[in-house]
Amino acid sequence: MTSVDKPTTDHGAETGPRTTPDQGARTDKAVTEAALFEAFGGVRGMVETVLPGLLFVTIYTINKNLHFSAIAALGVSLVLVAVRLIRRDTVKHAFSGVFGVAFGVVFAMITGNAKDFYLPGMLYTLGLGLAYILTTLAGVPLIGLILGPVFKENLSWRTRNPGRKKAYAKASWAWGLILLAKCAILFPLYWWADTTQLGWVLVALKIPPFLLAVYLTWMFLAKAPPPIDVFAEMEAEEQAEKARKAAAESGRVEP
Repeated sequence: MTSVDKPTTDHGAETGPRTTPDQGARTDKAVTEAALFEAFGGVRGMVETVLPGLLFVTIYTINKNLHFSAIAALGVSLVLVAVRLIRRDTVKHAFSGVFGVAFGVVFAMITGNAKDFYLPGMLYTLGLGLAYILTTLAGVPLIGLILGPVFKENLSWRTRNPGRKKAYAKASWAWGLILLAKCAILFPLYWWADTTQLGWVLVALKIPPFLLAVYLTWMFLAKAPPPIDVFAEMEAEEQAEKARKAAAESGRVEP
């Protein structure tokens, strides 16, 4: 039985300074806020998400040149990755932006339709929205799979922390419905609007729905039970096992 699956140990005998419920709640909220900030990239991650698309639609609005607009968007994405590499920062958000822009550039170049620059990202948003809904219906909410390692709880919330699982389910429903609502706006525009109209609406819808989903996730998790740190449990088990072995060895060498 792993530490992820086994019953929670008794924490009633904790030592050290006690905190009041209000202090504990503030601490839990601060930890949740910091973890969400890390998981979703923070302000810098949002800038890296918005900037390539904003550059594309701005240039295309001015000169209607698909090739120049696409190359400029891809170029700025590569620059953002290079900056992170030089600074030795986490590159996962910048890399995801590069791949998204690259798919859009290739697709638009193949079809010759500038609106197709946005289509891969729209399809990804649709698929992600459905994934949030379907995984929640299956009892394994996607937001829990994403944030579990960030909170050092892995999948312990599935069997050992029902209140937290419920919060992850609510958050996943929020993400799924928000993303599907966004798709309900964008896909009709893909067929009916021109490239610049679609582009500016898409840029406008980048940040507000994301912030709403992150805020709702924070609100649900801030009210949920704290995560079970399975890494700390495994480390404690290892230390206890070493102590037992040391005691056994000591017993053998005594006369």
